[in-house]
Amino acid sequence: MNKVPQLLTRRQSLQALGRRFAGGALLGGAAVAGLSGCGFQLRQSADLPFKSLFLILPRQSALGTDLRRNLASNADLKVFTEAKDMAASEVVLDVMSEVRERVVVGLNASGQVRELQLRLKVKFRLRTPQGKNLIPEVELQQQRDLSFLESAALSKEIEEAMMYRDMQVDIVQQILRRLPAVKSL
Repeated sequence: MNKVPQLLTRRQSLQALGRRFAGGALLGGAAVAGLSGCGFQLRQSADLPFKSLFLILPRQSALGTDLRRNLASNADLKVFTEAKDMAASEVVLDVMSEVRERVVVGLNASGQVRELQLRLKVKFRLRTPQGKNLIPEVELQQQRDLSFLESAALSKEIEEAMMYRDMQVDIVQQILRRLPAVKSL
């Protein structure tokens, strides 16, 4: 007789646990429904009004590799880089310049460098092979501040390379966001 009340208690505790879990699942479902109702959506590749692109880059462009890779990842877009394919492309993305600058902005009392500013400037335009400007010449610029210590020169050199890489990725993303703005060729 003593076992029956214990079983009922266990059953009741399991039911209470089930109700708590169901309540949590209901709240989680409501949160997901709320996000979808507010228009939240993961970023997707934009629909471009053209199907082929010819890419002109400066020699030894570090940015060019990232740009080419990101453009090629769009399944609907053919990216050409050979001069013979220029006439077959619908648009030409001309990266006219890529400039990296390292400017001293802070010195200590003895004249040693304490702070640098790293800058990356990129000029580009989008046009048709016949010369019609779709996106006129645009200059994008990124800058980052870097503290500097002579005693940690090697690690600061690595940090500088990482900062340039970060700026490069940002500029490539800015270029890619501007391309869908072209409405007609």
